[in-house]
Amino acid sequence: MTFLQQPRMIVPTALLAAVLLQLAGCAAYRVGSQSLYASDVQTVYVPIIEADSFRRDLGERLTEAVVKEIELKTPFKVVGTPNADSILSTRLVSETKHIVVENRNDDPRAVEINMAAEVTWLNRRREPLRIPATLALPPELLPVGQTSTLLPEAGQSIATAQQQAIERLAQQIVSTMEEPW
Repeated sequence: MTFLQQPRMIVPTALLAAVLLQLAGCAAYRVGSQSLYASDVQTVYVPIIEADSFRRDLGERLTEAVVKEIELKTPFKVVGTPNADSILSTRLVSETKHIVVENRNDDPRAVEINMAAEVTWLNRRREPLRIPATLALPPELLPVGQTSTLLPEAGQSIATAQQQAIERLAQQIVSTMEEPW
């Protein structure tokens, strides 16, 4: 056997060994985005989110954003019946505005919009799928919250700032559906 003939035999054998080792090592693992979510849940029911706010349509807008986020980022299918594998209930408990910057005439130049929600994810037997993590936080802080900044001089309106906060809150709500590490 010459020097040129040896690599031809070694390369296929080494490649085959590498593939077999990798397949054997990954037997107990799930691959891709499927590994981030509960394997026993295929469908999710999202009831209309109740809002403790006097602002109109916040619960409906947040429900729509959460449904879109679930369909976009998770392997779950959102269904319109409570007979689903799981129920994701959310309550918008706080929606406030705070003036961050104002001009010399007391006109707001930067306003911060804060939203906080309580999330419960139950399985078909109405047992929690995720046990909330206990954090050493003051009682006024809620498990899920989001902030958006309104800049009127840049042409932003209350509606666009609220929508930005709603979309960020929806992302955070859906991220609570991921499996813990």
